[in-house]
Parts: sequence; structure tokens; C-alpha cells
Amino acid sequence: MTVAALALAALLLSLERLFYLWVWNWPQRFAAWCDRVVEGTPVDVLEKACGLFKLLQASVFLGWCLFLGPELTWPGSGGIVAVLAGGSLVLLGQFLNYSVFRRLGRTGVFYGNRFGHHVQWCREFPFSVLKHPQYVGALLSIWGVFLLIRFPRNDWFLLPALETLYYTAGAYLERDRVTLRLGIARKDVLATTRHQSERRPPPARCHETVTYNSRAHTAE
Repeated sequence: MTVAALALAALLLSLERLFYLWVWNWPQRFAAWCDRVVEGTPVDVLEKACGLFKLLQASVFLGWCLFLGPELTWPGSGGIVAVLAGGSLVLLGQFLNYSVFRRLGRTGVFYGNRFGHHVQWCREFPFSVLKHPQYVGALLSIWGVFLLIRFPRNDWFLLPALETLYYTAGAYLERDRVTLRLGIARKDVLATTRHQSERRPPPARCHETVTYNSRAHTAE
């Protein structure tokens, strides 16, 4: 039963990472899809998609705890050490996420450079110490939550470990030299920039200067 639940969770949680890889590697196709199917700029659509995927992620986590629980406890039965460790990880993870949004801004976080926005390199904290601080922040938060609500059950680490695998793979596959090796990134990004300029005059926010670090260009 745990194997079946893990397989279902793995399938549902993979949708977010696969979606972001599609957007990152084929931004022109995503921009064209936004034109045809939904209203709003690619950055707007990606921000909304991020919110929906966070709801899906939270639903999978909650379903996992209730299905295998059989109840959800807050805090868990792991004792004061687990509570302190879990709470600290959540706080640290959210601090990193806040720092990323503060440095990059909304457009920089949601792949703005892939859609022709003018961006600048950022070397300040948290990018001075981490290549992908938002991914690290998300993972710290996930591990912290499961320490709080699931530890010490024998399955408490399975979903955090799965998400660690997914986020690590996503960070690797979003590296420029990897996407260039696949022959899909640079041509598509340049085409996206031309597509936007030819389609219509860009809105005012397309001219804003966004602090950006290409090592952490990620939606969570």
C-alpha cells in the first residue's frame, strides 16, 4: 500500500518539475501557448501556475499523512528535538525564499529573462553562498514540515527525499550548459525575444531592470 501511495505521489509531484522544465527549455512555445490559451504575459501565467502547483503539493503532503497516518498530528510525536529542528528548517527555508524574491523581484523569479526581459546579474546574499537558494529554501521547508507532522513514523522521510531528487534534477537540467548541450535553449530564448517584440509593444514592466542571477532563475 505504501508503494502504491508513493508511486501516485511521485507522479503528481513530478508534474510541477516537468512543467518548469518545459517553460525553461522551450520559453517560445510557452509564450505562444499563453497567447492562444490564457490571458496574461508568460510571467503572469507562470506565477499563477506556481500557486496552483503549491496547492497540489500541499494536497499530496496532506493526503500522504492522512492516508498512511491515519491522523495528522501537530506537532508530531517526535519530541522537542524534532519540533525545534523542524521549526528551524521551515523558518530558514522561508527566509531564503523571501531573500530570493527580495533580490530578484517577481519578474526575475518567474523566468523573466527567458521571455525577453532585461535582467541584471546578482551576486549578493543568498546568491553569494548558494547556487539555487530558492530550491534549497523549498527543500528545507519540506523537510521541516515532515519533521513536525510525520516524524518518527517510518515513512516520514519518503516524500522529502523524493522532492529532493526532483529539485536536484530540475536545478541540474536548468543549467545553461546542459540545455545548450541538448540544443534547445539558446535558439528558443532568442526566438522568444523576437516573438515578443514582433507580437506587440511590450507593457511597461518589460522595460524594468530586474536583478537576476542565472544560477537561481527559478520558480519554486
